[in-house]
Amino acid sequence: MRFRHPDGSVVHLAYCTNVHPAETLDGVLAQLRDHCEPVRRRLGRDRLGIGLWLARDAAHALVTDPAALRGLRAELDRRGLEVVTLNGFPYEGFGAEEVKYRVYRPDWADPERLEHTTSLARVLAGLLPDDVTEGSISTLPLAWRTAYDDARAEKSRAALVTLAERLDALEELTGRSIRVGLEPEPGCVVETTHDAIAPLTAIAHDRIGICVDTCHLATSFEEPDTALDALAAARVPVIKSQLSAALHAEHPRSPEVRQALGAFAEPRFLHQTRTTTATGELHGTDDLDQALTGTELPDTAPWRAHFHVPLHAAPAAPLTSTLDVLTTVLTRLVGGPHPLTRHLEVETYTWQALPPELRPRVRAQLTDGIAAELTLARELLTDLGLKELP
Repeated sequence: MRFRHPDGSVVHLAYCTNVHPAETLDGVLAQLRDHCEPVRRRLGRDRLGIGLWLARDAAHALVTDPAALRGLRAELDRRGLEVVTLNGFPYEGFGAEEVKYRVYRPDWADPERLEHTTSLARVLAGLLPDDVTEGSISTLPLAWRTAYDDARAEKSRAALVTLAERLDALEELTGRSIRVGLEPEPGCVVETTHDAIAPLTAIAHDRIGICVDTCHLATSFEEPDTALDALAAARVPVIKSQLSAALHAEHPRSPEVRQALGAFAEPRFLHQTRTTTATGELHGTDDLDQALTGTELPDTAPWRAHFHVPLHAAPAAPLTSTLDVLTTVLTRLVGGPHPLTRHLEVETYTWQALPPELRPRVRAQLTDGIAAELTLARELLTDLGLKELP
């Protein structure tokens, strides 16, 4: 979906296909047929943006076979779909029964991460619509925090410098500008936008910036205006933003609240949980069940959990979501005289990890849910003065 900003530029809205896990190119093509095109039709649109997630094997197939890449591009066109952004965070296995810490491997100190991201950039340059010259990729925020020392930090820095050089060369070759954004996430080396400033300014290249995930920002209790002001002061570009909402519990000491939270503690994904003290100190656990069963997380102030809840359907009381944080961030990103980013991506990949009574039971229910999220995002954008384009 495309929107005209009051300054005349085009802002793209997509939804991320990591909600439909597939490891192979055949699986990606099936996603387009079974999920993405039905969402477009449900919205009554002639064209729908999707943020593709391409696992290692799918990306390799596309980058090594020009005919396969042309075939994917033709299939996108045939089904009324377009791609300007990729989710390059998960490497493989995102559809496994247990993902947890696996999603952080390989990290930016490992050569595989650089090679995979380079492949994604080359693929995206071939998938961009004819009238679009800029693409974006979100990626792992360096590494999970454990076992990350100075030596691995230097390897990560060198890999990102090399990536920037390759992206420069790619634009010279193709005329397409691809940029990559580190996506801060709780528990990682770069947990917050503040954590991203030092490594990104050390690289000092406008092709490497930040992806602002509004669920992650909310989970870490970052104040949106403060975070975005600091990025602007440091001249760190916002490459893209993932529109998502975290799980919020106002009174975690309450037995009723704990019971409600327990329904969201599940075995597939990590749900890092955070709270703050009166002095603003951040405390956290790696997963929601650890917060509920342990004593390390104070329960005298609200908790937030890294659980991407559907944008249009906040959990039932006594829980809620951080949709208000998303709207505040979106206002700053595209509500001003010029957009701070032109790539927005709804990313609720946890539909099948919701409590059983909230999960879509048939494909049509998932289609309706994704369409409802995009409808809400569309309304937020038009309320900010953007005009939806055909």
